[in-house]
Amino acid sequence: MTRTIRVAHSPDSDDAFMFYALAAGKIDTGDLEYVHELSDIESLNRRALRGELDVSAVSIHAYAHLWRTYALLNSGSSMGDGYGPRLVARDARPADPRAAVRGRRIGVPGLLTTAYLALRLYQPEFEAVVLPFDRIEDAVHRGDVEVGLLIHEGQLTYADAGLHLWDDLGAWWLADTGLPLPLGGNVVRRDLGDDVIAQVGRDLRASIVYALEHRAPALAHASQFNRGIGEERTDTFVGMYVNDWTVDYGARGRRAVQTLLDRAFDASLIPERVAVEFVG
Repeated sequence: MTRTIRVAHSPDSDDAFMFYALAAGKIDTGDLEYVHELSDIESLNRRALRGELDVSAVSIHAYAHLWRTYALLNSGSSMGDGYGPRLVARDARPADPRAAVRGRRIGVPGLLTTAYLALRLYQPEFEAVVLPFDRIEDAVHRGDVEVGLLIHEGQLTYADAGLHLWDDLGAWWLADTGLPLPLGGNVVRRDLGDDVIAQVGRDLRASIVYALEHRAPALAHASQFNRGIGEERTDTFVGMYVNDWTVDYGARGRRAVQTLLDRAFDASLIPERVAVEFVG
């Protein structure tokens, strides 16, 4: 008997690339039928908190609040290896950006995003203004916020809009810890049972591997979700966040997740210490 699995991810080119083979029926999923839902990452974080979805992309920050209901799948990470969410402003980069953002109004893409968590670790003293991620650049231009925290394609396009890079949180994290910054992952609801979880893990891994091995059609599919950045930048963006880290976290990637959440707990930014469990 076919079992339907509700899987949700963001309508972004990297997630579209990752889930291409599953969405297009390119791999054999046996008796599991995947139904895809698309939503922005902060909405997915909130829905996962309510346990609504079988499988979902979530922020690693959000995982700290939902780990009792969901386990983190071995495949599907979005890892910033020396790059990540970027702080931008209209003014030129100050000599000490970490000190310069203290007390500023900063546009952030959601309070459960890993970008927000990383910013709190980088500089805890600022005023957060929550905005849709794709409206932060405009808010900086209008002066509604003094600094913007950019995720997704905005990491590549801010200079086109005349904004200046103040700091890259992925680069800061690497310099501070020697580890990549784990931004997002895919989770599976624990009550699906071990057999289904194992199958979901195999299918997701197969989808990612298929896309990496069939890059041209997967990129063509992903380009539908690139928000007008063009094919070359889509390729660059996908390469940043769908790669070997995405196939499997590996020992260093797992250590990065645990380190991020340990530091978040030590800084009283998450409610409890999390023992991260990887499954599938």
